[in-house]
Amino acid sequence: MRATDTDTTPSAPRRGLRRAATALLAAAGTTAAFAQATGAPAGIPPSSVQIYGVLDVAVERLDHVGAASGNLTRMPSITGTLPSRIGFRGSEDLGDGLRAVFNLETGFAPDQGTLGQGGRLFGRQAYVGLSDSRWGTLTAGRQYSMLFWSVLDSDVMGPTLYAPGSLDAYIPNARHDNALSWRGTFSGLSLGATYSFGRDTVNAGPSPVGTNCPGESSTDRSACRAWSAMAKYDTAWWGASLAYDRQNGRTLASATDAIFGNLNSSGKSDSRLALGGYVKLGIGAKIGGGVIRRDNDGDATKPRSDLWYLGASYPITPLLALDAQYSTLRYKNAGDVDADLVALRLVYSLSKRTAVYGQAGHIRNDRLSAVSVSGGQANGNPAAGRSQSGLAFGVRHTF
Repeated sequence: MRATDTDTTPSAPRRGLRRAATALLAAAGTTAAFAQATGAPAGIPPSSVQIYGVLDVAVERLDHVGAASGNLTRMPSITGTLPSRIGFRGSEDLGDGLRAVFNLETGFAPDQGTLGQGGRLFGRQAYVGLSDSRWGTLTAGRQYSMLFWSVLDSDVMGPTLYAPGSLDAYIPNARHDNALSWRGTFSGLSLGATYSFGRDTVNAGPSPVGTNCPGESSTDRSACRAWSAMAKYDTAWWGASLAYDRQNGRTLASATDAIFGNLNSSGKSDSRLALGGYVKLGIGAKIGGGVIRRDNDGDATKPRSDLWYLGASYPITPLLALDAQYSTLRYKNAGDVDADLVALRLVYSLSKRTAVYGQAGHIRNDRLSAVSVSGGQANGNPAAGRSQSGLAFGVRHTF
C-alpha cells in the first residue's frame, strides 16, 4: 500500500478534509441539478423510488381439453407460481411520521410480452396517498379489494396455476378502478376498507374478471359501485381474517348493450364473504384454510356457492419447499355443477431471487361442470363432466 493511502503521513488529514469537502459540493450540485430539472426546491431530496418485478414462465400440459378431449401444451399467460409484473413504488417523508406513498405496477404476459388486466398500462396497481403509522394508509386509484388482502396468509398456494383462483378467477384478481382505500394495523389487528366510484372500465375479453362496467355514472349513483371491508388478526404463530366484498352491476343502456356476468341492473350485485385462518408450526411449516361464500345475482341458476380450501406448506430442506392444497366449489340448490381440485407444488430456490418449480393439479367436475384445473390462461376447459389434470414446470426470478 502506498504511503499516501494511509493516515500515517502528516498531510493525510488535510487530504481527507479536501475529499470530504469535494464530496459535499458534488452532492449539493447534484441536488441543485435535480431541483432545476424537476422544479423541486433546492435542498429537498427527491422521493425514494424502488423498481421491482417478477418474471415467472412455465410450460404446462393439460389433458382432456375441449369437446375433442385433446392434450394442450402451452406457456400460460396469466401466472406460473406468481403473475409476472414490473412496478415502481416510493415514498417521501413529510415529517411528524407522515409519508406520501405511491405504487405503479404493470402486469404482463411473459410468453407474449403483452399487457395484462385488460390491456391497462398499470393494471395491477396505480395509486397515490398518505401513510402514518398512527392511523394507517389512505390511497386513491386502482387497487386491491380487501378480499385480496384477507386471503393472503390462509391460501398457501396463492395466485398459482392450480389453486382456488381456478375455481373463482376473482380471488387473485380482486381489484377496483376509481377506488379509495384505507388500511391500518394496530397491535396485530389489521383493519381496512375500500370504496369504488366505478369498479371496472375495460371490456370483458382480455381481462379474467372484466365486466364492461364503464366506470362512474352521472345518471345512476349505484351503477358499477363496489366496496369491501376487512378485519384481520395476526400473531407470531396464528392468524384469522374476515372480509366482505360487494360489486354492483349496471342497467343496460340499449337492447344491444351487454355486460359480462349478467349483472344487468344496478340493483343486482355480486358479493363474497370470506373467512380464513392459518397456523404456523415450529419447523417452519404452515397450515391454512378458509371458506368464501358467494351470492351472485348475475347467475339465475346457481347464485349461491361456497368455496372451501385447506392447504399446507412444508420446508423439506432450507432450499426445497412442498405445498399441497385441496379446494372445492359447492353450489347451493343446484345439482351436478360442483368441482373439486387437488394441487401439489415443489419449489427449489437457486438463490434468494431465483427458483425453479414443478406443480401438478387435478380437478373433478360434476356432470354439468366444465371448470379447468388451470387458472393460467383461458381456453383450457374440458367438456362438461370431464375431469382434467395439469402438469407444469417453470422458473421464477424476482428483482
